[in-house]
Amino acid sequence: MKVIGLTGGSGTGKTLISEIISEYGAFIINADDIAHQNLMYNNEMINKIKKSFGLNVIEENGFVNRKELGKIVFKDKLKLEELNNITHYYIIEDIKKTIENNKNKFELIVIDAPLLIETNLHKLCDYIFIVYADFNTRVERLLKRDNKSRDEIINRLNSQTSFEEIKKYADFIIENNNNITLKELQEQIIKLLDNL
Repeated sequence: MKVIGLTGGSGTGKTLISEIISEYGAFIINADDIAHQNLMYNNEMINKIKKSFGLNVIEENGFVNRKELGKIVFKDKLKLEELNNITHYYIIEDIKKTIENNKNKFELIVIDAPLLIETNLHKLCDYIFIVYADFNTRVERLLKRDNKSRDEIINRLNSQTSFEEIKKYADFIIENNNNITLKELQEQIIKLLDNL
C-alpha cells in the first residue's frame, strides 16, 4: 500500500485530479471534507472556535458558519493561524484513522489536502503530487465556482503558501492550466501512476 499526498492552492484543480486517480482504484481522503464534518459534528472543536471567534460564526443548529469564519480568517493571517491551531489536530487525527482503516483494502491511498505540507501530513506519504495552475487561471476558476468577489478570492489566494515555497517537496508536479485538456491531464496522471 502506498500513500500519495496531493496538494496545491485553491483553484488548481486538485479535486478533478483526485477523481481521475480514483478511477484507477485509489481510495481518496479529502481533507476539506473531513474539516467540514468536524465543523458540523465535532463539539469539542466547535466550542474552541466559539470561544476564539464568538457566536457570530455559529449557526442556530450549532454548526460553524464557514462563510462567516472565512470572512474573518482570509483577511487576517493571525486569525487564520489561530483557526488552524484549533482545527488541524482533529483533521490530522481523522486522516490517520482513515488511512489505518483502509490500508489493507487499497493499494493506493491519496490524501487530497490543501495544507499537506504546512500540517506535516506529507510525512505520512510515500509520494507528493503538487498541482500547479497560474494565478489568473485560479482566480477565474474560483470566480466561476464560488459565490465570492474577486477581492475575496485574491485575499484567499494570497493567504495561502505559494507554489514556490511548496514545490521543493514535490516528487511530481501536475500542470493544470486552462490550456491543458482533460485528455492531456489524464495522460499526465497515468504516466505518473505507472512510474510509482
